[in-house]
This record gives sequence, C-alpha cells and structure tokens, in this order.
Amino acid sequence: MLKEYTLTNGNTRVKIINLGATITSIETPDREGRRTNVIAAFSDIGQYWNNEYYLGCVVGRYANRIDGGRFPLNGEIVQLSVNNKGNHLHGGFEGLHRKVWALHSQDKDSLVLEYTSVDGEEGYPGNLHVRVQYLLDKEDRLSIDYTAVTDRDTPVNLTNHSYFNLSGFDQPVIHDHLLQLFAGSYTEKDDRNLPTGKLVLAEGTPMDFSTRRRIGDRINELPLDKGFDHNYVLSNASGMKTAAELYEPVSGRGLRVSTDRPGIQVYTANWWDGTIVGQQGVPYVQHGAVALETQAFPDSPNHPSFPDTILRPGEVYRTTTIFEFIVK
Repeated sequence: MLKEYTLTNGNTRVKIINLGATITSIETPDREGRRTNVIAAFSDIGQYWNNEYYLGCVVGRYANRIDGGRFPLNGEIVQLSVNNKGNHLHGGFEGLHRKVWALHSQDKDSLVLEYTSVDGEEGYPGNLHVRVQYLLDKEDRLSIDYTAVTDRDTPVNLTNHSYFNLSGFDQPVIHDHLLQLFAGSYTEKDDRNLPTGKLVLAEGTPMDFSTRRRIGDRINELPLDKGFDHNYVLSNASGMKTAAELYEPVSGRGLRVSTDRPGIQVYTANWWDGTIVGQQGVPYVQHGAVALETQAFPDSPNHPSFPDTILRPGEVYRTTTIFEFIVK
C-alpha cells in the first residue's frame, strides 16, 4: 500500500512516499513568501509505479551506469540486469526506486525508511539492508542520510533523483537558472554515456560552471546529449562540502547542495517531451528542470582509478546530501 508522509519545519514542507523513498513535493517560498513545489512530481502518487524519469526517488543499488552490467569482483565477473541500451542503469528494472520501503520511524520533521535488497536482486551479490533518513531543519535544510550494510561484497552508490525548477515551473525551462559547480573537471564519456576513465578539465568549455552562469548559455552546444548529462568531479574529494549552487532570479529562490560524495551528476531533463503533466499542472518539456545527483563516479567497478564503491561485510556505507533552500 502506498503511503505519503509530510515533514514540516521552518518555511518548507516536504512530502515523501514509501515507493522508492520518493520525494513528491518540496514546497518552499519565493521572495514574496509564496510557497510552491519546486521539484518535478506526478499529480497522483499511483503514477510513481511508472516513473521512467526517476522523479524524486532513491536510485540504486548503483546510481548511474555500469558498462554492460558487468564488472569484476573477487576474481569473478558479476552480471547485472541490462536495462539501458546495453548497460545497467540506476539499479536495474526493479531497482530501489520500484520497491515499497518499510517505515522505521516518523516525526514532524523526520522520516526513516528502510528496505532489504536480497541476494541476487537485479544480479547484485549479497543481502543489502538500506536505510534512508530525511530530516528537515528550521533553516530550510533537507538532509538525506543513507546507511547500508551487506553480508557479501557488493557495489553501492545511492542518490536521490529529484529534478529542480526553482520557479515552481512558472518558467517552463531552466535556461535562466544560474548554476555554479564546485568542480574543475568531469569524467570524460563515450557515445554510450560511459566514462572513458579520463578526467577532463572543464575550464573554457561548455561544461565550465566554476563561476555562476546561466544554464542555457551553452546548453545547445552538446548535441549528443541534447543538454547536460555529466558527472563532475568535486574539488574536495572527501568530507562534507558545497557541491552546487542553483539560483532562479525571478522568484529569488536558491538551492545549495552539499555532500560528502566525490561527484555530482548534472542532468537537464534532456529527453522530457511534454507528455507528462506534472503536479504543478504544466507539461514537463525538454530542459524543464535540472537534477543534481550527488554520487560516486559512473561505472566505478570497472575503473580501478576511480574511488572504490565496493561495500564489504562488517563495513557501514554512510553518506549525506543536504538540499538547503535560500531566498535572495
């Protein structure tokens, strides 16, 4: 049975459902005090059963792509499900986004959901117990804390896949949003959207967001992707740090994203086609929102030079992402 939970604190209200531990609404005020949902969401929670764009959900066990769904582990080749043009994407056909999570605890400003992914699910080895806590504080910061434990070595890379339009979709596209990334390079990729293993400097290219600039300035210079869909390498590899700042000048709403992950995927909804009419009552069109997915690097199990993503028995996977909402 699908259930929706509401968190309230400060000036912000957040709604979450147990399917996919999915955020279905973040209502936060503009400079005039008008509170609007600033994430892409369906109007009915039953629609999340067919969430092809991963709106608002937790994705995993492994967010992003794994080449051919195959990777070496302990001298053997593990084969995962293949659900995206010959690759494994976001945990497979029935990843965490398709699971009904159990309620662990609930309060006015916090929610803890959990799920156990059994050995062999989507091809992953080991029983993986995952817990996610959403905590909304008085300063309009939504913290997402992930923990996981396993009984066999297995790759883990969890993230939240919310798409932001800080105008509340009053503006149908995010071209006028201003974005700054605290990253000087990104993982080069091939025509199958897989990393080559090289880190490429962003300075002087359409990929450069080292200083704040309009998302739309050079978005049409990336014809292969029809926009941005790249993993940026954060300047500080470890510890909590600011990863991104997003600002919408008409509403005055801003978003600061902080994380302890080494990367952040910037994805500008390049394949939205207007067929989904969202919770705000408007069609979701190409470049209608931007996802800022804190993560390990794509396809890390096949790239020994990338940060290690294998969780082992006796270890605890811990990571935190904070979405902080600001009005200027």
